[in-house]
Amino acid sequence: MLSFESDYIEGAHQKILDALIKTNLEKLSGYGNDIYCDRAKEKIKKVIGNPNAEVYFTVGGTQTNQLVISSVLKPYEGVISAVTGHINGHEAGAIEYSGHKVLCLPQYDGKISADDLAAYIESFFGDDSHDHMVFPGMVYISHPTEYGTLYSKSELEHISNVCKKYNLPLFLDGARLGYGLMSDETDLSIKDIARLCDIFYIGGTKVGALCGEAVVFKENTAPKHFFTSIKQHGALLAKGRLLGIQFDTLFTDDLYFNISRHAIEMANLLKEVFVRKGYTFYKNSPTNQQFILLDNKTLERLKEKVLFTVWEKPDQDHTAVRFTTSWATTEKDIEELEKLL
Repeated sequence: MLSFESDYIEGAHQKILDALIKTNLEKLSGYGNDIYCDRAKEKIKKVIGNPNAEVYFTVGGTQTNQLVISSVLKPYEGVISAVTGHINGHEAGAIEYSGHKVLCLPQYDGKISADDLAAYIESFFGDDSHDHMVFPGMVYISHPTEYGTLYSKSELEHISNVCKKYNLPLFLDGARLGYGLMSDETDLSIKDIARLCDIFYIGGTKVGALCGEAVVFKENTAPKHFFTSIKQHGALLAKGRLLGIQFDTLFTDDLYFNISRHAIEMANLLKEVFVRKGYTFYKNSPTNQQFILLDNKTLERLKEKVLFTVWEKPDQDHTAVRFTTSWATTEKDIEELEKLL
C-alpha cells in the first residue's frame, strides 16, 4: 500500500538510528543531564542566534502544547488561536483538560490576522464585565498551519507587535517547522522566529526523529521551575538521552534543514503530478502538505491503493484530502502514485 498519510509514518533518519546505536552502552545521567542534551541545546541556541535562550526537550506535539500553555497561563486565562488551530480541533481538548479555554479567532487559510487579534483584545478589555470572562493570556499560532500555509515575515512581525503591546506571550507551534523554513515561498528564517516569538518549538517527530520536540524560550520568558512542570505533567524522560542524541544529530551538518528541504522537493514533484493529471487543488500550500479536491468516485478508487488523510467535505459530492511528503519520501513513491492517479 502506497502511503502519503503523514510525515511521521516512517521511523527515523538513518543517522539518528546510527547515533542511538553507537551511544547505546554509554552510561549517562538521566532526565536530560547528559552531554548529548547539553550539546544539542548549544547547537540549537547557535542556529537561532540566541545564546541566552532556554531549551527543553519533550516527546510529542500535543504534550508540548499542553505543557507550555498550561505552564504559562494563569488559572483564569485562556489561549488565543485560529479556529482551525491544532490545539482547538485535533488535540482532544487537551488544553481545556488542563483548565484553560481556547479563545478562537477567524482563520484565513489557517492563519490569524494581527488586526483581528488586536480587535479581540481591545473588545475584551473594553467590556465592562470582562472580570467575569476568560482573560486572553497568550497567543498560539502554528507554522506551517493546518492547511500547510505560512506566515510571512511581515505578518509575523505585526502579530508579534500586537502581542508586545498587550504583554501577551506569542507561542509558535513548530511541529513541522523544518518544512516551513525550507519552503520555496518563505521569507522567514529560524532566527526571525526566535526574535519575534517568545516561545516556539522545533519539531523532531515529523522531521526525521523517532520522537521529540525542542521547546525554545526567549531569555527571561520561561515559567518558573519549568523543569518541574515537565516532571509534573509526566513528560520528563528518565532516559533523556533519547531526545538529546536525536537533536544533537539533527543539528549536526544541517541535517534538519537538508532533510526538510528534501520533503519540499518531493512535494513540488507531487504538485507537478497532480497538475499533469488534471486534479484540482483545494488549498495552495507551499509546504509538504498538499490538499486535493476529489469527487466521491475518485476518492473511493484511490483509497483502495493509497493511504492519505481525509480532511474536510466542502459539499456532498467532493472531499478535500491531504497528501503529505516527508524527509523519507522518494521519487519512486511519486512515480508509483502517478501511475495510480
